[in-house]
Parts: sequence; C-alpha cells; structure tokens
Amino acid sequence: MNEDLHNEVEAINSIYGNDTLISTEGEGIFILRLPQQDSSLRLRFPQDYPSAPPAVLGTQSSGEHTRKGEAAHAVEIFRNVLGRIFHPGEVCLFDVIEEVNNVLPNEIEAPAEDLELDAHPTPEYSSNAMSDVDQPPWTISDVVIELKSVFVARSGPVASPEEAKQFLQQLLDSDKKVRSATHNITAWRIKGMNGVTFQDCDDDGETAAGGRLLHLMQLMDLWNVMVVVTRWYGGHQLGPKRFSIINSVARDAFVKAGIVNEGSATGKKGNR
Repeated sequence: MNEDLHNEVEAINSIYGNDTLISTEGEGIFILRLPQQDSSLRLRFPQDYPSAPPAVLGTQSSGEHTRKGEAAHAVEIFRNVLGRIFHPGEVCLFDVIEEVNNVLPNEIEAPAEDLELDAHPTPEYSSNAMSDVDQPPWTISDVVIELKSVFVARSGPVASPEEAKQFLQQLLDSDKKVRSATHNITAWRIKGMNGVTFQDCDDDGETAAGGRLLHLMQLMDLWNVMVVVTRWYGGHQLGPKRFSIINSVARDAFVKAGIVNEGSATGKKGNR
C-alpha cells in the first residue's frame, strides 16, 4: 500500500468509522461500506493510485434491508461518480463517497417509476422539495491528515447571520460524522443592507482557531461567505501546526468554490 492510499484509508475510517474501508487478502482489494447505506462494495486500487483510478469490482454485500436491485444500482452510481470526479494524481474517495451519499438516498427513496405515478405531488411533498433547495451549497476542501487527526473544510455563500447559523445547524443535524467530530470551527463575514457588516466566529473548543479563520477571511477580503472546518482528533497533540492546517483547508474550500484565486495569497476575488 503506497503512502497516498494509506493516508486516504486513514482519513475515510477516521471520518466515517473504523470499518468503513478495510483491506482484504487480495492485493489492492478493499471493502467499502457505503456510509448511510446497507450496501458494501469491492474496490481494487492499482499500485500507482492515485495516478490511476480504483476499479469497482462489484457488490460485497447488499444488506438485509436492501431492496432487490438497489445494490447493483449503488455500484452503477458509484462508477459514474468516480468517472466524473477522478483526476490523475489526486485522491478521490472522500469526494466520491460524499457525492454518492447525496445521490443515492434521493434515488432509492423516490424511484423514477414512483414519481411517474405521482405526477401531481401533494403540498407536503412540494414543501419538502423546497426544503431541499434551501440546503446550503457547500464546497468541500481536500482532506488533510496529520498524526491521525483529520481536517476538512466546507464553505458556502450566506446572506445574513441568521442564515449562517441555520446552515451550520442543518449541517450538524444532517451529517452524523460532522456532528460527532471533535471540533467544528466556524467563521463568516456578511455585508447587509445600508452598508451594515456582520462578522463572527466560533472556536468550538479549539481555542483561538475561529479568530484565526476570521482573520484569514479579512486578509482575503471575503464577504457573504461562511466556512466550517471540521477536525477529528487523532490522539496526538499538533501544537501551533493545527492552526496552519485549519486555515489551509479553509483556503482550499474558498479556492474550490471559485471565490479566491488559487495563486493569490490574499485573494481579492471574493463575494462582496
């Protein structure tokens, strides 16, 4: 197992649980238990991963509560997402799992044939659909691992302090692994009506981390955006280095969201 794959296995198991991605006796073959699903998949990682993508060999287990055909459908969705997300030289499994988790629950709970039979949804269904639209459009950073601590950041546009708090609460309510993390450090900066500005941060137990995140956003001149940096503690003290990693993943989320130039130290492309 090369270092990139070793680090990714550690990251996936730190985030989703120790038995999420486990190796088998076969060379490069792993069992992936899909979070939030009953199905598990067999994956083969080539020796030169991530220069070459993993292969989805098929279903390992469909789970006792899985309906007929759902496991095969999960394999198909996983392959499609992997084909879209994989870029040579970049580990991809976290992004693939997150995308599959977003796709599968909706498709499994509301199959196309069921929706065709219900051409006129009830007002309650319409209300749920609107709720889905209102979910924050998070942009997720690359995962960083340091001495078994795992860091990942999410950034998203916000228009008011109330919306920022609502988005954070929605994230914690809807994502068990984020809710169970050691820290969820947040910061936001917002320009309101009549030139009124709002900015705030929360360390969530990681002393001074929120203020450093907010200072980073000030240096970047970012407005109408929030960031949540999640850390799962790995059992080893990182000292001041943890602040560098927290800001690094936050900046990566801003870059991926297109609100700051990748090559810029301060980034003057933010939402204003």
